[in-house]
Amino acid sequence: MSVGFFAAVALFLAAVVSVFESGHLLALAQGQSADRPWMDQALSPDRRADLVLQEMTLDEKTSLLHGNGMPGWPREVPGANPYLGNGGAGFVLGVPRLGIPMIQMSDAAYGVRASAENGRYSTALPSNVASAASWDTQAACAYGALIGRELRAQGYNMTLGGGVNITREPRNGRTFEYLGEDPILAGTLVGNRIKCEQGQHVIGDIKHYALNDQESGRNEVNVVISKRAMRESDLLAFQIGIEIGDPAAVMCSYNAVNGDYACENKYLLTDVLKKNWNFKGFVVSDWGGTHSTEKASAAGLDNEEPLDDFFGPKLKEAEEAGRVSKAELDDHVHRVLRSEFASGIVDNPVKKSVVDVEGGLEISRHIAEQSIVLLKNEQGILPLDHAKLRSVAVIGPNANTGMISGGGSAQVDPPGRGAPYWKEHVWFPTSPLKAISAKAPGATVEFDSGSDPASAARLAKKSDVAIVFVYQWTSEDFDLPSLSLPDNQDAIIQQVAAVNPRTIVVLETGSAATMPWLNQVSGVLEAWYAGSKGADAVANILFGDVNPSAKLPMTFPRTEADLPHPKLATPPAGKRTDESKPSFEVHYDEGLKVGYKWYDAENKPVLFPFGYGLSYTTFRYSGLKVSAGSETKVSFTVKNTGRRAGVEIAEVYAALPANTGE
Repeated sequence: MSVGFFAAVALFLAAVVSVFESGHLLALAQGQSADRPWMDQALSPDRRADLVLQEMTLDEKTSLLHGNGMPGWPREVPGANPYLGNGGAGFVLGVPRLGIPMIQMSDAAYGVRASAENGRYSTALPSNVASAASWDTQAACAYGALIGRELRAQGYNMTLGGGVNITREPRNGRTFEYLGEDPILAGTLVGNRIKCEQGQHVIGDIKHYALNDQESGRNEVNVVISKRAMRESDLLAFQIGIEIGDPAAVMCSYNAVNGDYACENKYLLTDVLKKNWNFKGFVVSDWGGTHSTEKASAAGLDNEEPLDDFFGPKLKEAEEAGRVSKAELDDHVHRVLRSEFASGIVDNPVKKSVVDVEGGLEISRHIAEQSIVLLKNEQGILPLDHAKLRSVAVIGPNANTGMISGGGSAQVDPPGRGAPYWKEHVWFPTSPLKAISAKAPGATVEFDSGSDPASAARLAKKSDVAIVFVYQWTSEDFDLPSLSLPDNQDAIIQQVAAVNPRTIVVLETGSAATMPWLNQVSGVLEAWYAGSKGADAVANILFGDVNPSAKLPMTFPRTEADLPHPKLATPPAGKRTDESKPSFEVHYDEGLKVGYKWYDAENKPVLFPFGYGLSYTTFRYSGLKVSAGSETKVSFTVKNTGRRAGVEIAEVYAALPANTGE
């Protein structure tokens, strides 16, 4: 027989297989309502979850209640096929015979983590606290939607972002991951982020529930606080965020609250979250934050991550022995299933695609411009006039190559290099020197790292203006020893300002910073961790292409002595011997007085107050009217009285009568 004959037979068989597969898929689709009634999108997520639950075995149920490890975690689940993971923070097995997909999770505080080691790319947005300085719900939505799109493009269908722990302790290494000190502002912004993130068909979460307000001893600290104080501060931010964003998941935190670890705290997980707030999604533990089986299950934990130490074989055995009821276990499973349907990950399976790099960079730059706070502008030194500049000194560590980013599990990998190691200082290649040079093509722009303050001062002395970029690096897994700038940077600023009064300081920080040099310099910008296009955003503000409009989402105190807790609570020295209970306590006896409420009530002057931020234009307020009733209404007129277009964030504060104890 000829080769042509075999080729013809092969083509015929291929056509038959193709027709068979197409017909088979069509038959599955047409028979879905009969064979898989839970695939009917007209049904509610609760009803769909119930229908699936009825078909599941006990092994399938428990498989939804724990993770299967993550790259680098000390142990993997035997037989869990870790290769099925997507290279992220972990995954939950699906139920293929019932059409329930795996949940593939990734850290994604200000962008998708671990892209470099997986051969991918992620946009770095400005840090979360930076985005809070925009006070803009639309910016929060754009922030979440971008992360949602990039998660799906990389093969993930669950985010582990959504941090909203309020700033009780500004030295907290994760302050940059959160949204400031005011629960109304923080809760409103995180809710809008989550809503738009989940709009991309990913499971959204809100974290770290609750009172995970310091990193020092985070696994062993017991937070002691009154119920009223937590409900009107930290928990209020979560409540608002959940009401607006309707997240599919809540991540419980490492710390204990009033004696019980958060992931086995019945008051937090059941009484408040599931009963009082009527939360319908599932509670997932922080990684390694589960401490028990029966207590955690009864308290309201639904899913253990990243392994099955307590919610795998031990949970199955407890259910079979009657120590965990079938109804209790089924409730955990129902919540996970409901979230999968509600978020759309069942009906809209993930398909890996190419990230929209240019679109992401544009969004990142725009949000950064809305987030940079102008703190000082003496004698109108800003904006700079490129037509009048002859020489500019750009000074500061790495100001010729990049801007610092926040570390830990939030870390986004920069382009052009491999994956960073844990807690490495990562500078994004958005060179301030290049961005400033592009804005002043007729000027001589020179760089000095500041490693020798005397050299930096010599350059500053001969320049029309000196722009000093300084940083304060923060990360998960440690707290700042103080709010001072590290690496002798205060001395660099002081020596530069001593020879050139036209000195502008650009702060790259994840929290508040003290400024012993404030009276010596003419201008100060708080740029935070500004993301993939931070340098361009800073340059646009410096030269007036963008009018600064951001306001501080947290108070900048004068010194640590003015904080509610001047001395940071830390774990006892020596090796911890009993991990079943906390080893030390922090008492939040300031109660309701968090952030600006503390400084106001205690009559403590501050460096810069919450809500502070300057502009290149001026605004006039008039016609204030307050209409009391069942709902108090406040109205007024804001007019731009300057020469530049600008945006004004109008703030309204209310004070309750003294006898309320607020």
